[in-house]
Amino acid sequence: MPEVLSAPLVVEFPFTRSLGPVQSAFLTGLRERTVLGVRTGAGLVLVPPVEYDPVTAEEIHDLVEVAATGTVTTWAWNPTPRRDQPLETPFAWVLVRLDGADTALLHVLDAPGPEAVRTGMRVRVRWAATRAGAITDIACFEPYESEPGEPAPHDGEFADPVTGIVTPARLDYTYSPGRAQSAYLEALAGRRVVGERCPSCRKVYVPPRGACPTCGVATDERVEVGPCGTVTTFCVVNIKAKNLDIEVPYVYAHIALDGADLALHARIGGIPYDQVRMGLRVEPVWTEGSRHPDHYRPTGEPDADYDAYKELV
Repeated sequence: MPEVLSAPLVVEFPFTRSLGPVQSAFLTGLRERTVLGVRTGAGLVLVPPVEYDPVTAEEIHDLVEVAATGTVTTWAWNPTPRRDQPLETPFAWVLVRLDGADTALLHVLDAPGPEAVRTGMRVRVRWAATRAGAITDIACFEPYESEPGEPAPHDGEFADPVTGIVTPARLDYTYSPGRAQSAYLEALAGRRVVGERCPSCRKVYVPPRGACPTCGVATDERVEVGPCGTVTTFCVVNIKAKNLDIEVPYVYAHIALDGADLALHARIGGIPYDQVRMGLRVEPVWTEGSRHPDHYRPTGEPDADYDAYKELV
């Protein structure tokens, strides 16, 4: 039995979004050391603000300014901060109901240890030295004794409002593909494509799942397929991905390898993007030292008849 593989993986990308009037006012306010919420038709003040009432779904417009002080409603201690977390030293995750608000804001509390944190403690915002219109303009909360304040109306008007944000998203994890896909990856390293056949419906799955998604039974009969296949459907990519050295436009396609009953996806090369079509016959292209095909290119064969692959579209 081949070794079950595992490897550390990182999924990272910048998430870009535009802001409506409510979120724009909230983030611009943080830049100006002002915390804004919204008042619902029932009179509740929501911080952070939302565009629509979570109860009635009515659009909300009434902005109010709340205090930069508040009360911890619940908390959890984080003894080992991770990459890009707000503080580099141990801290508490806290929900803080700011004075004048009826909901709590999630952020972090700078405290010497868990013994210094309690539900009901009074805290205040510690503003970041440099602010740009993001939730990180609140560097953290810190203990602070004060009397609760009341919200005040605010028109949300600021000079040079923030209209959009770019938020980095990152997920670090260790992936173990399991028995079936480990065998599939080991075969790819030898420039072979191996799937598994369901003992009940006899379909061959590539990449193998270890079980048939239709019948729900384990698969263990290995079947070598391809290496050629048929494009069943495709899309043209016009947006260049960061750190990906491929010129746009290019094509990603679903490819049904000969002998397989499940299409896999891969890039199509060796042909202009506007000549890729359903039914195109393709073969894998390997690069030196690669453990998997770099892309697929046309074989020069006649296109496959639609009836030959229509079940895999």
